[in-house]
Amino acid sequence: MSQQNVDKSVDEKKPKAVALLSGGLDSSLAVRMMLEQGVEIEAVAIKTPFCDFDCGKGCGHRVKEVADELGIKLKTVYFGEEYLRMLKKPKYGYGSGMNPCIDCRAMMYNAAREHMEKIGADLVITGEVLFQRPMSQNSRALQIIENETGMEGKVLRPLSAKNLPPTDAEKSGLVKRENMGEIKGRSRKGQLVMAKHFGIAEPPNAAGGCLLTDPAFSKRVEDIMERFDDIPSLNDIELLKVGRHFRLTPDAKLVVGRNKDENEMIKALVTEGDIMIEAKDHVGPTCILRGKHDDAMVATCAAIALRYSDAPKDSESKVRVTIDGSEREVITSPADSSLADAIRI
Repeated sequence: MSQQNVDKSVDEKKPKAVALLSGGLDSSLAVRMMLEQGVEIEAVAIKTPFCDFDCGKGCGHRVKEVADELGIKLKTVYFGEEYLRMLKKPKYGYGSGMNPCIDCRAMMYNAAREHMEKIGADLVITGEVLFQRPMSQNSRALQIIENETGMEGKVLRPLSAKNLPPTDAEKSGLVKRENMGEIKGRSRKGQLVMAKHFGIAEPPNAAGGCLLTDPAFSKRVEDIMERFDDIPSLNDIELLKVGRHFRLTPDAKLVVGRNKDENEMIKALVTEGDIMIEAKDHVGPTCILRGKHDDAMVATCAAIALRYSDAPKDSESKVRVTIDGSEREVITSPADSSLADAIRI
């Protein structure tokens, strides 16, 4: 091969990118736009204790299928305890709930940067849309996240690129800025037009299923974070996702299942020292009492368990109490609704 041909093959080397893929429409469109420009892409999907592939509300539950549809490699990164430590005291604070969006995005950028460096990619692409989310997708926040992660000029947001400063890849000609989008705001019209262009017959919803943005769930997270000098366990976090929650004392709480599926999930989360409480002779919830307790507290929890069972409200019933495999019975009447309401989180 002549030197001229060698130089030509080097010049024609395809640009390579790492995409943060969520499974929603925006990140999918961003990838399709770059594939259309001939960019080679590998994807990174982020799983956290609060927004993972099994939540069923967007936030990545389709990400594997989307990667397959796009024909790109997928790497999954899981943030566990390190995410909880960030959540305990995020540098840039919370949004409307317990959502530390800027710090969360910074962790995602770091994961993408590490994979970018590993595979020798030129840039990172995301499905972020300017001003779509008030805390993490305004101009200032996007710049903060890039600065925090050492990614200045390396993050391309194809859907909004014409409304943002040119990235290194655009300046060097690796990608064509004129073929980028100029979407901004919360409207989905621009994305739907793009979806039609790419032949997406049934566009998926936006991937916005992070539990930390839910007001009721945020109260549970705030409650449990306040109880630990360090951080709660991942088991504690999983328990937040099911049942009704009651704060008994600063050191103890009760979780009451709401249906058969939740009862099974609660049973699976029982750990050493937990007390499992169930109505013995009536259909009702499985409950976990977790934390410091005495007999009076167990009796209160038994009454609450009956309150949500089919047991008659005007008479006493038996309640099964199990701790570390040892069973006993408590006989009590269902709790008054005012008691349960007063301590419910």
